[in-house]
Amino acid sequence: MHLLKTHFLLVISFLWLGHTSWAQVKKSIKSSRYSVPHVSHSKAKVVCPVFEQSQYPYQGIGFKVGDPFALTYKFYPSKNWSFAVDAGKAASGLYNNYYRGLFNNLVNKDTLSVDNISGEKSTLSYYTHKVLSDWFLEAKFLYQWDASKISKGLMLYGGAGWQWRNTVLRYEYNYQQAGSFGDNRFGGFTKNRFTYGPVVLVGFEYSYFSLPVSAFIEVEMFTDALVDPGYRRFQGGVGLRYVF
Repeated sequence: MHLLKTHFLLVISFLWLGHTSWAQVKKSIKSSRYSVPHVSHSKAKVVCPVFEQSQYPYQGIGFKVGDPFALTYKFYPSKNWSFAVDAGKAASGLYNNYYRGLFNNLVNKDTLSVDNISGEKSTLSYYTHKVLSDWFLEAKFLYQWDASKISKGLMLYGGAGWQWRNTVLRYEYNYQQAGSFGDNRFGGFTKNRFTYGPVVLVGFEYSYFSLPVSAFIEVEMFTDALVDPGYRRFQGGVGLRYVF
């Protein structure tokens, strides 16, 4: 009887130990299934490395595409103020109708002769034009404010500045001599057109990247103050700057 009790206790002890070991293995498998992967510090920390309050001033250099296509430089002396300079080429194709409309103002009408018999005057009519060059330079002062409540790393800005433009246009035309019948000739002339005027603009800049770059979108309005006073044109573009 004593021997039977001993065997019975040994079997119970064995079953209990086996159950405990099995339970531990099951827990280990389950926990490994939900384990958190190890991520390197550089990948885990995606933060804006620029525009920290204690690190001003900053500088940025990059490019902008749109109207115009330009190289752009921006200086950030403080959190709220900045100064930008853009230089590049205007999107001439967007000004085709405008440049065509300038033909009558640019042509030298004093060269048109008058037929002494009929009293008819020679006529010039627009045929086509080509933009040989269309360069611009722009400087602007900007006020910016933090918009991180909308999206982290976002800044809104607005400002004003001055733009200089130099355009070289080549016009081709049909010429009909006074007193002639059906005698049309082709001619052409080149015009250098320099002008300037103020610009006002709004935009936003985003810099929540793991690299020291900022992306921006801006829209501005240029007003001609020299050769075509009162002429207004909306311009704008998107771009990237490397910030250092």
